[in-house]
Amino acid sequence: MSTVRETTTEPTTEAPPVEIRGLHKSFGELEVLKGIDTTVQRGEVVCVIGPSGSGKSTLLRCVNLLEQPTSGQVFIDGEDITDPDCDIDHVRARLGMVFQQFNLFPHLSALENCMLAQRTVLKRSAQEARATAQANLDKVGLGDRGDSHPAKLSGGQQQRVAIARALSMDPELMLFDEPTSALDPELVGDVLAVMRQLATEGMTMMVVTHEMAFAREVADRVIFMDGGVIVEEGPPAQVIGAPQHERTRTFLQRVLDPTNTRAGAEDAAHAARHADEEG
Repeated sequence: MSTVRETTTEPTTEAPPVEIRGLHKSFGELEVLKGIDTTVQRGEVVCVIGPSGSGKSTLLRCVNLLEQPTSGQVFIDGEDITDPDCDIDHVRARLGMVFQQFNLFPHLSALENCMLAQRTVLKRSAQEARATAQANLDKVGLGDRGDSHPAKLSGGQQQRVAIARALSMDPELMLFDEPTSALDPELVGDVLAVMRQLATEGMTMMVVTHEMAFAREVADRVIFMDGGVIVEEGPPAQVIGAPQHERTRTFLQRVLDPTNTRAGAEDAAHAARHADEEG
């Protein structure tokens, strides 16, 4: 059952938070993204799934221009961030990103990690930054660990601090790049619980994930990528519950039931897909 949360159904003329048009990205001769077109609506949770090397993380990194697209356009709230005249730092101030690795400053406490960008980018006073940081640590269940340094926190706690740090910038859009992939299985639940709560509060989110249960429950839309293209997208019940493409079905079988998968079972579908693209 999907998480129940408030959504806006009234028609609106405002630009969507994210619009991607004809996005290509190459690293040398390797083309990683091969023409991505998609839009994320305000308040929507979009989970991007697919095998390693399919371009999921590169897509997410192009959304805030951590990777420069080779061609195509990315619009954030109607502003083309691929335009050389775009003030990307101004745009990034409205985006929060949580990476696979926590990227906390080891010499700063959890509270100080959540205050730093507020002070340097948003120019908030120390008092306001501290109050905001504390509120967001409370939100992720770490209100009593503000004085702790990263080395004294578990991996799951560090990732929740990273989420609190991103939230302390009051983002309009949150990007999550496999936020649980570096965690021990027993630590995953607390991080997903925080993300689930953000979804119920109406936060617009793009989430690259291998957590199929989370995608099924929380996402409004699931995108399955392979070989640098969107193979299939739609509601979780469709893409995860009743996928239309063989490559999607093979991937999900391997992820959801790995012990009953024949070695190499995905090779034929994968090879066929890439043969079609080359032809």
